[in-house]
Amino acid sequence: MHEFCRGKLTASPAGVQVSYRMNTTLATINQTPTRSGLAWKVTLILIPIITLGMLLWLRNLEVSALRQRTVSSYGTVPAFQLTNQNGQPFGSGQLAGKIWIADFVYTTCPGPCPMISGRMSELQKPLEKSDVHLVSFSVDPKKDTPAVLRGYAEKLQAEPGRWDFLTGPTAAIYKLSHDGFKLAVSDGSDAQGLPVHSTRMILVDRHGQIRGYYDATEPEAITKLLADTNHLLREQPK
Repeated sequence: MHEFCRGKLTASPAGVQVSYRMNTTLATINQTPTRSGLAWKVTLILIPIITLGMLLWLRNLEVSALRQRTVSSYGTVPAFQLTNQNGQPFGSGQLAGKIWIADFVYTTCPGPCPMISGRMSELQKPLEKSDVHLVSFSVDPKKDTPAVLRGYAEKLQAEPGRWDFLTGPTAAIYKLSHDGFKLAVSDGSDAQGLPVHSTRMILVDRHGQIRGYYDATEPEAITKLLADTNHLLREQPK
């Protein structure tokens, strides 16, 4: 007759310790991907925020540096009288004592005009608390009637009373561009029959003096224009 030893099977302390370490290791391995994934998501969110913040800081730094430079003078804008998009007389008399920014465009322009007008539109927000006026002269005044210019102004969300679009006699506008602002202009007698005009925006101070030219096709045009405009606002307060 065989006899068996009966009793309880007990685990040794060393065995328990090994089992505990294995469970801990597995738990750590399972948690690592989760933590890494979360960190990666946070990084992806922070990168564009930090980049945007750096770009804004750099732009403000550039504007601050540009404010310190001297704004030159390039002559006086001669007196003029034209008609705005509301069919009302508008000219140098309405701009007397104001800082203003001008450009030359036309509503059917297939070239740079949409960009020029777009850049002018960008100026409205940063200058909204100032008395700076915006003026767009049409170089195709026969087609750009007050009604046409009014529709063009609405598309650009031009603020009434701040941004005027002017039409009038072709000879008067071309003389103002060429002799007054010293900008090239043509009546469309070229091969394509389209008006040719400058892409520059012009800054004029409260005394009617031209203080700067800014090519609307250049990336930094608005930054430089705003810096010089703010300089004039401090130099010539209301």
